[in-house]
Amino acid sequence: MATQLADNRDDTIAPSLSRRELTGPALRTFFNIAKAWGLNEAEQMRLLGLDSRSTLQSWKRGKVAALSKDALERISYVLGIYKGLQILLPASADDWVRKPNAAPVFGGRSALERMMSGNVADLFVVRRYIDAQRG
Repeated sequence: MATQLADNRDDTIAPSLSRRELTGPALRTFFNIAKAWGLNEAEQMRLLGLDSRSTLQSWKRGKVAALSKDALERISYVLGIYKGLQILLPASADDWVRKPNAAPVFGGRSALERMMSGNVADLFVVRRYIDAQRG
């Protein structure tokens, strides 16, 4: 098994699921979260690390064979942020991402503003902050 994982490192995120197998569920989940958060196309593109609106539209239609590792990583962070917020703030989780936040990692800006930098690292920082709040 370890040999198989090492040989398929570029094509496998989890031991039993390939990027191709994760693509559909990942995109459906991302677009459901985007709807819950009220994200416009520009915000969706930024979170996914996309430069092309046509690529976003193709992804919405499911016309992508396999997402890149970068896109899957970004979606994974967004999903973790969403899940953490649903646990912490079930009544206001979806609104929280747009509200100004005095925590040092946000500097008075919203979590969405921090995530919108385009850097995967900022998604990680928001995810880590929410995980820390959960304990």
